[in-house]
Amino acid sequence: MPNSHIGISNLSLVFPSNMSALAGAPSSSAVGQPYHPSWSCGSLPITKLTPRPAFVCIRRSLPRLKPLRAALVEATPSSLPPAPKRDASVQVLALPADRADDIQAEARAMARAVNASLYSPELLASKYGSQPIKVVRRTLQILTALGSFGLKLFLDQRNRVFDKNKRLRAVELRTIFTRLGPTFVKLGQGLSTRPDICPPEYLEELAELQDGLPTFPDEEAFSCIERELGLSLDAMYSSISPSPIAAASLGQVYKARLKSSGKLVAVKVQRPDIEESITLDFYLIRWLGFFINKYVDVITSDVVALIDEFARRVFQELNYVQEGQNARRFKKLYADKEDIFVPDVFWDYTSAKVLTMEWVEGVKLNEQEAIERQGLKVLDLVNTGIQCSLRQLLEYGYFHADPHPGNLLATPEGKLAFLDFGMMSETPEEARFAIIGHVVHLVNRDYEAMARDYYALDFLSRDVDVTPIVPALRNFFDDALNYTVSELNFKTLVDGLGNVLYQYPFNVPAYYALILRSLTVLEGLALYADPNFKVLAASYPYFAKRLLTDPNPYLRDALIELLFKDGRFRWNRLENLLVQGRKDRDFSAKEALQPVLKVLLSPDGEELRTLVIKEAVRVTEAFTLSTISDTYKFIPDFMRSLVFNGNANGPLMMPDSELQSMTELRDQVIRIWGLLQSSEDFDPALLLPILQVLQQPEARRLGGRVVGGITQRLAARFLQQVLRAPPTVST
Repeated sequence: MPNSHIGISNLSLVFPSNMSALAGAPSSSAVGQPYHPSWSCGSLPITKLTPRPAFVCIRRSLPRLKPLRAALVEATPSSLPPAPKRDASVQVLALPADRADDIQAEARAMARAVNASLYSPELLASKYGSQPIKVVRRTLQILTALGSFGLKLFLDQRNRVFDKNKRLRAVELRTIFTRLGPTFVKLGQGLSTRPDICPPEYLEELAELQDGLPTFPDEEAFSCIERELGLSLDAMYSSISPSPIAAASLGQVYKARLKSSGKLVAVKVQRPDIEESITLDFYLIRWLGFFINKYVDVITSDVVALIDEFARRVFQELNYVQEGQNARRFKKLYADKEDIFVPDVFWDYTSAKVLTMEWVEGVKLNEQEAIERQGLKVLDLVNTGIQCSLRQLLEYGYFHADPHPGNLLATPEGKLAFLDFGMMSETPEEARFAIIGHVVHLVNRDYEAMARDYYALDFLSRDVDVTPIVPALRNFFDDALNYTVSELNFKTLVDGLGNVLYQYPFNVPAYYALILRSLTVLEGLALYADPNFKVLAASYPYFAKRLLTDPNPYLRDALIELLFKDGRFRWNRLENLLVQGRKDRDFSAKEALQPVLKVLLSPDGEELRTLVIKEAVRVTEAFTLSTISDTYKFIPDFMRSLVFNGNANGPLMMPDSELQSMTELRDQVIRIWGLLQSSEDFDPALLLPILQVLQQPEARRLGGRVVGGITQRLAARFLQQVLRAPPTVST
């Protein structure tokens, strides 16, 4: 067809009517339910079996013994003349049988979760506005706990011991949140990532909150499984643990073996009536947010908006089908690496309140001795987690928002397994590049540019003047950057930045706070194994690789800003970037060369071309003169005065320091070329596209300017030697 691009939003999936014929699919009550137009299966919407203008639905005729397959069908749009033959107008893209089965099973799981609740402040107000007794009872319970805490804070301030007792009060708040139940445990975890709301002492204590809560009766859990999936336990499992192996704030987990396939699975079951408890709590917390916004001037963030955002995430966690889809998306993006493992989802055994995933054998990442007994190293696993976290934050922008040690396992094969995908978040595209640019500005100590970065990061609104923030950044980072990369502690950096944010009208986006928490957790785990480990040093290879290879205009500008200063090229910076970037397994010498050339030859690259011409002349001169100097050393003494115009002491009339500087520049350029050549993907053929680009008119003009500059420079040097001019040359 002339236009072979298939618009995903216009695809129809056709499923066999006999769903129960699928291999391994239980004949649940969901089978045979009518299709719902709003169902979604990954990125492929599932529609009613009705004709659509641009697509036709067909069923493939298959032998009885072969597995049934779904088909994606592309047809000629109705607005076009009918094609003479069907084969010319219809293209059938058959999915593999196992993928088709998986899509159909996910559709059935979504049907079982069709009534899952979504967070709506309006619905909460409508529901609990007519239940005053229940609201008052829970309000008194919360006020009693939080009121006593607030009174202590008031007395601390009055007695001038507020700062002295910060750590003690932070511990008490953590205990109160744990006692008040799942909503407040989640709230405490959320606050632990908000440096714009909480002082550092509270951030540290609240970060220790874990989802360890008492279990609920096994009979209720098993009854929930049977009710949700429409089958008895005996029909689904050949065995299931009689008691939970783990308990969290929203549910508890059992280990089972599927009867249909014999595979070991983890079955997570939601706590009974937890939705009712959480909705009431968020109704009350939201009213508290209104009160804080109106009367508490110290907190500059919109507390109600933060509560709504947090509540939406918790409600997503209550829908286990959504969590399964999160896991599938996460696996697609990040499990392509050999050292990352994400378990599969078993959709036929999943509903809104029951999630069945592949069982993962492994050890929690904070259990160092158990990991070492398996012959593994904690630091290797932490480095894997850091690299994956950076990809989550800066590459695709979709990341795990609850990375506490219980959700990270070391498998016997040495892989890092991610668990629990209920709470996920996304980084806006603009912010991904702004974060890398922020790192460049930090390295250059350009605090004015750092302050302006907070606009792109959504830390500040555009109408806020960043001038008063610059001195605070300078005071903190000048001290922090006095450390070497190997000495700089990420947690110290984050805590110091948190103090800056706490003093100024920042509104830290949730995605940024959560990823900082993720990296801080990983560094904390590594410090148990190696007190000298620094997460920033482990992160440098990724940043260097992105700067060198990413063609994004923002990052190209950041690289140029990093490499050029005061009209001179900083070869040491390029060498360091290459040394660090090559440590990243995805580094490509080919990708590092071509984007830079495109910028150089772009219509807007005149300023850069001027700098490159000057640097090319300087490098060529350095190669020529240092080579002459090296050659001079091999000429016999009696010939030196004859060859070099009677000068037996040296071939060049120039200071030794200048000659040494040229020799160092030449050697550095040679080392950089060696780094590129030593890359695994280096091939001289990768220079062919560059040679093609050099045929462009702008490239030829650039080459002519470089040759002209080199000729003039060397001619001046030659005359200087012949005429024995003073041994200085203007640069």
